[in-house]
This record gives sequence, structure tokens and C-alpha cells, in this order.
Amino acid sequence: MSDSIIIIPTFNESENIEKMIRKVMSLEKDFHLLFVDDSSPDGTADIVRKIQQEFPGRIHLEVRSGKLGLGTAYIHGFKWCIAKGYDFVFEMDCDFSHDPADLIRLYQACIDGADLSIGSRYVRGGKVSNWPMKRILMSYFASVYVRLILWIGIKDTTAGFKCYRRNVLEKINLDGVTFKGYAFQICMKYAAKKHGFKITEVPITFKDRVLGDSKMSTGIFKEAFLGVWKMRGMKL
Repeated sequence: MSDSIIIIPTFNESENIEKMIRKVMSLEKDFHLLFVDDSSPDGTADIVRKIQQEFPGRIHLEVRSGKLGLGTAYIHGFKWCIAKGYDFVFEMDCDFSHDPADLIRLYQACIDGADLSIGSRYVRGGKVSNWPMKRILMSYFASVYVRLILWIGIKDTTAGFKCYRRNVLEKINLDGVTFKGYAFQICMKYAAKKHGFKITEVPITFKDRVLGDSKMSTGIFKEAFLGVWKMRGMKL
């Protein structure tokens, strides 16, 4: 059994999912995959089921009833991975905005002593590709805003490309993390920091999706903007 598993929440990712699976399966390290699919009407889960037969024991699928949100998908996945005994649990998007080849660098950062490693756009060596300047500035200053309120000292506070040691997830009150979008990503980092875990940011190049539709919405931005104030009083 592998010591590492990657959680990928999906909703209508039929254009990307087979390419993603085959890329991860081709890496030199033996990673497992867990897809948490919110009953995608485009047949995303069916594609996973078909390819599972080629890689027995390495690809797992949990299908939920309805579109329940990114945050709840990860919480579902975290609990599943903890129960299965994986030592390193990753978060990654399915749209190739995160380069699967960087998984090994995130893993190595944890092997070298980090409890949580973050694929970061905003540390030295990190960058963003294919985004308009307006969106880059919005994302960057959102992280500045979060740092000013929570004092967590993390450059890329909304990053969703991460590797956790299992004990981090076991320590955090996962049921207390109720956010769904960017606020979820911020809250998990804040919780890890509050518990005293060592966090390392690894520079990556973030690329905007080419295929499929973005799940971004005004509601997600609003949740994050207001949510950081709520986090300071939460039991995490």
C-alpha cells in the first residue's frame, strides 16, 4: 500500500479526468487517488470506474448525492483517508492548474520536516500563468488581507495544492471547518498554524484551466472575505 493519497473533488470534469489519472499513475512515486464526485451529470464518475480496472487498488471513488461544495468534499476525503491509514494526504485540482509533477516536491517537503507543505504562487520562484493581471492582483491582495487579519505568515493563503501529514488532519477539528470555497483553504491553514504545526511553502507555477468550466462564484469570494473574521473565534 502507498503511504500517499491525493484527494481530487470533481464536478463535471469529464474533459480532464482521464488525463489527470494517467499523469499521476505515470509518476515515479506510487501515489493513490481518491475522487470525491458530486454526482457529475457529465459522466465523470463513470470514467473513473472504467479506468479503476487498469490500476487495481490505486484509484478510489466516493460519489455523493448532489453538488455539496469543495470544502465538504475535502472533509469527506480527509476522514476516508485517515480511516484507511495513509500517512500523507494531498489536495489537488483536476483541471491541471496544479502540475501533478509537483506532487513529488510537496511530498519531499514533508519528508524533510514539514507537517503541511503548500504549493505556493507567491513565494520566491512561484508564479501564475495564463491569468489576466486583474485576477493575479485580486488573488495576491486577498492573501495580504488574510495575513493582516489572521497573522498566519503564509504567502499563498488561498492555495489549494497541499500535502498534509496525517497527524495534522487528526488534530484539526474537521467538523468545525464548515466553509466551502477559498475560505475552506484559508481555514485549514489557519487551524494547522494554531496547532503549532510546521508549514512550508513550495514554489509552483499555477496555470489557469484550459478545459472545463471554472467553479468560481461571487458567493465564494464573499464567504472568504467575511469568513476570515469568523475563523478567529472558531474551535479548530
